[in-house]
Amino acid sequence: MYPNCRRNWAAGTIHAMASSSAAVDVADLRKVFISVKRDVGLAGAFRSLFSTTKTEVEAVKGVSFRIEPGELVGFLGPNGAGKTTTLKMLSGILFPTSGQANVLGFTPWERKNAYLRQISLVMGQKNQLWWDLPATDSFLLLKEIYEVPDKEYQQRVDELSELLDIKRLLTTQVRKLSLGERMKCELVAALLYDPKVVFLDEPTIGLDVVSQKRIREFLKSYQKRTGSTIILTSHYMQDIQELCERVIIIDKGGVIFDDALAVLVERYSDSKRLTLQFSESVSAVELEPYGRVLERGDDGSSATLEVPRDRITRVAAEVLTRLPVADIAIADVEAEEVIHQIFTGAQEARS
Repeated sequence: MYPNCRRNWAAGTIHAMASSSAAVDVADLRKVFISVKRDVGLAGAFRSLFSTTKTEVEAVKGVSFRIEPGELVGFLGPNGAGKTTTLKMLSGILFPTSGQANVLGFTPWERKNAYLRQISLVMGQKNQLWWDLPATDSFLLLKEIYEVPDKEYQQRVDELSELLDIKRLLTTQVRKLSLGERMKCELVAALLYDPKVVFLDEPTIGLDVVSQKRIREFLKSYQKRTGSTIILTSHYMQDIQELCERVIIIDKGGVIFDDALAVLVERYSDSKRLTLQFSESVSAVELEPYGRVLERGDDGSSATLEVPRDRITRVAAEVLTRLPVADIAIADVEAEEVIHQIFTGAQEARS
């Protein structure tokens, strides 16, 4: 199915699980952080020397999912849902409180060299490049760390920098680059040694629209060409809609949805949008019997209605019969709006 057929994900890998062919297999993963509270001021600091109050914060609560080789999956959730904590456990940065995870046949938090050479983690708000050196110097250091042969190294740098249009920037100090330029260099560094699994945590955060689009196009091309498994978190719904067919949504540390993006819209939205163009002006009063009027042109020549999903066929037929319709279009509610409603409902439930 995937073009990168050279990779054997289970067989022949140290500690590989013969029973699982998944690239990422997570079962009941849980992470609890212990925080210490103390009273404010000097007196509070003094009392904390003798007694402390500890509280538990459950950041990830029994997360389970399975990702097959070559999938590009969106990993979504409101702030504080546990997305970054989960990625940090899967990349070996954090130890879980309980649960199991298998990535490429390895237990991530054992941090075996054979595992770390096959994964990469890119965090939009963290910098892995040397700040005062040109990006190419950091690339050379990574080349030695990951033992990338000279020929492959040059080929990958040329290819990745050309796809991201940053060849001219490789000899510029990282601190002199714009945020978008630096993020592109971070991606080159992360993919330089051809990782099989890539964790991307907000790779387009803070970037302008042009830079976001360029990075999306790059990721789409890279994943299609290499067949890498990619888990992507993003607060920009455009990233998810353009790149991911499947999404996993977590809230309060647990998975609340895991399926295709199209299924998400159908399951969580009970309405559709009816967009109409008229050959003559139609008033808002005339439109109200057919659904909620979301938009209406100033001259009454166009309108967008929100119609219950189970009534859309009948309403469309009635509109065509009774109104001077020149053009009609039926569409699902935008995925971004559906996810916003889910997150808003989750936040209201918390309060």
